[in-house]
Amino acid sequence: MAAALSLTARRGAALTGSVPAPGDKSVSHRALILGGMATGVTEITGLLEGDDILATARAVAAFGADVERLGPGHWRVTGRGGFRQPEGVIDCGNAGTGVRLLMGAAAGYPITVTFDGDASLRKRPMMRVTGPLSDMGARFEWQGEEDRLPLQLTGGALAGLTFTQTVASAQVKSALLLAGLNASGNTDITEPERSRDHTERMLRAFGAEVQVTEQGEGCRIRLQGGQSLTGTAVSVPGDPSSAAFPLAAGLIVPGSVVTVENVMLNPLRTGLFETWREMGADLEITNRRESGGEAVGDITARHSALTGVVVPEARAASMIDEYPILAATAAFASGQTVMRGIGEMRVKESDRIALMARGLAACGVAVEEEAEGLIVTGGPVAGGATVETAHDHRIAMSHLVLGLAAARPVTVRDPEMIATSFPGFVALMQGLGADIEAG
Repeated sequence: MAAALSLTARRGAALTGSVPAPGDKSVSHRALILGGMATGVTEITGLLEGDDILATARAVAAFGADVERLGPGHWRVTGRGGFRQPEGVIDCGNAGTGVRLLMGAAAGYPITVTFDGDASLRKRPMMRVTGPLSDMGARFEWQGEEDRLPLQLTGGALAGLTFTQTVASAQVKSALLLAGLNASGNTDITEPERSRDHTERMLRAFGAEVQVTEQGEGCRIRLQGGQSLTGTAVSVPGDPSSAAFPLAAGLIVPGSVVTVENVMLNPLRTGLFETWREMGADLEITNRRESGGEAVGDITARHSALTGVVVPEARAASMIDEYPILAATAAFASGQTVMRGIGEMRVKESDRIALMARGLAACGVAVEEEAEGLIVTGGPVAGGATVETAHDHRIAMSHLVLGLAAARPVTVRDPEMIATSFPGFVALMQGLGADIEAG
């Protein structure tokens, strides 16, 4: 997989079978980081072992925790009650979530740290996190271009702050909460629209007190400073963002019935499934249960006749990572699927609005790009294109799924980045019957 210069997906027979969902990426990052901040042992099962998570594991070890891999997805982090001065640069690879959460955590300690990443991460904005952290007392020096990595952080002596999010961002909120643990006074965050709440849930599991008060469509989160964390056991549920790819293939490849097991059903992460159902998707959830403090279940997708919809803008926070695969499935729906209020997609690993628009158009799909939106008109999908991914894993996987139902094969270049979030993607899809080959 790592050596492949391209991957090509072709239309073939119906997809069938049951597969496990890879561990949730968001929960995996947080489990490692909180384990490193805590005192004592944190034992993690189901950890996603993608490149982004492994970068975070190396960072946590550099900050002084003992980090051991005990087996597939089974890790032990022994924390010493806080981060220590690391040696050398903290290289976060392509992990945007990892670097922003680590900056928040490190800001609470009297240490000086240089953060960096790969070429893709160096293009992503950082001031959304460094700005409010500076207001708490952290100091930042840009090593090159302002608002971009690499940067140097000097932490310690923080004061809590009152902060209102203008864009629903779990990364910003989480960074401030992690910093607030070691700040004086309270950290109060108001969210007009709720973002994913994994940090709040996990902080409680590690022994912290977090107050969440609902306010209309949003909420107010309060965390008192000076709290310590205690190591705990974390069972990582399956990632709905990764589960979306085999489920999407099940919806668009004729005759398919695909089940993905152990998928997280946190209501702040299931916007895509809700949207698909509005489009007429045959999705069935069975075996509902709880794992690691999160609701999970098994989801079965059957080939469905889809109809375009207007996706509510307020839903964006619960599915921002899933718009690329939604756009791919919308290509096979009748009518238009309108996606607006998704400007955040332009500052992910790539400009995902522009890349999806170009890729879909190259495959013969009628698509209109807006400043903060995308409109896809479904119909016969020609395929037959080689798609540039800009080293974005979700762009690559979305177009490969598209190729499984298009008239002609679809090829993506530089597929090695898929391992950042979904190691084993190709083998899993091939196990369902997908015709995906390396080139």
